[in-house]
Amino acid sequence: MSDRTYNFLKWFALIAIPAFNTFILTLGKIWGFPYYAEIGATVAAVGLLIAALIGSSSAAYYNDVDEDDEDDEDWDEDQSQLMGGE
Repeated sequence: MSDRTYNFLKWFALIAIPAFNTFILTLGKIWGFPYYAEIGATVAAVGLLIAALIGSSSAAYYNDVDEDDEDDEDWDEDQSQLMGGE
């Protein structure tokens, strides 16, 4: 998955779906739309599924990167220097 696709899906799952869900629930309550609670719960479930799949994909990616990195000690030293250590 490209970075652009990942970033879009992450934004979609973390920002767009919860905002849309709140919109549906709010308008449904105000205007008395039928099944607004069921629709809101479905939207929330889809958002959670997308977020879980993205999180799983991200964790797998970072595990692969860690296994491929043979210079962990050098990386740790570089990070220590960036954080103000010696």
